[in-house]
Amino acid sequence: MRAVAAGLTDVGLQRDHNEDSFALLQDHELFIVADGMGGHRAGDVASKIATEAIVDFFRATAAEDFTWPFHFDSRMSEEENRLLTGIKIANRQIVERSTRSRECHGMGTTVVGALFSARKGKMYIGHVGDSRAYRVRGGEIRQMTRDHSLVNDYLLAMPELTEEQKSELPKNVITRALGMQEHVSVDIVGDDASVGDCYVLCSDGLSGMIEDDEILEIVIQTPSIEEACRKLIALANEHGGEDNITAVIVKIEEEPGDRKVNLSDTLPTPLTARLRTAQAATSEPITSPAPPDAHADTPPAGDAKPR
Repeated sequence: MRAVAAGLTDVGLQRDHNEDSFALLQDHELFIVADGMGGHRAGDVASKIATEAIVDFFRATAAEDFTWPFHFDSRMSEEENRLLTGIKIANRQIVERSTRSRECHGMGTTVVGALFSARKGKMYIGHVGDSRAYRVRGGEIRQMTRDHSLVNDYLLAMPELTEEQKSELPKNVITRALGMQEHVSVDIVGDDASVGDCYVLCSDGLSGMIEDDEILEIVIQTPSIEEACRKLIALANEHGGEDNITAVIVKIEEEPGDRKVNLSDTLPTPLTARLRTAQAATSEPITSPAPPDAHADTPPAGDAKPR
């Protein structure tokens, strides 16, 4: 299998500049969305640092110690360690920039990254904040991440809250982000991928404006992932476009050449005829074997994202 991706970002209808960033690192099958926040236009700086730092880390450490300067967690796979380290390095760079520059003081960003391992057939997702990852499979959509928000933290601690009490909680306060503290807690999940799966990475400018079922409908009814990204952003704008909007869609496909080959198509004519006769008698095609694959730290205090 392989992962192919498309992405698009839009300023929305109510903002004067775009603080979202995304990156598609196809060579490493790594895909990232970041949603910046902070005064004096510093949110776009933070999100750009996040995407560029993670991309640079993956490119620079392809054949090196890929967890330096952080330790290797033996409880996690190499891919999980690498994704975790990239996000932590991004956090460190944002903190350092925020400390040096008065204009960038207090800036931060959410991030969600998806790293596909063709060798293992798994998608690894790491995130901080309320940017999300969804998986679309078999006509169903599943949210793969949990928003690091004040609302969710309250619900975990007090699941018996009434609907009225829930409605009184602030909706735009996140409890984790890159750049808020020197150490950041990153959630990492692994998912067994299948051909045809689509993973949707997005900022809350998308997930906050359209329903999950609407995301599902667009993804499954639009063969082109590029066009699906455009439709998702257009619908978010139709619903108000209150924030910057970013959508990245990662589709799992068969590698070219992974198709099973019928031996009778490659054999000399006399033997081909005998094999086809045998196939007809057994009603079972004779094929070659399937080819091998080609291939927590302390969370920061809550911070309100500007709306």
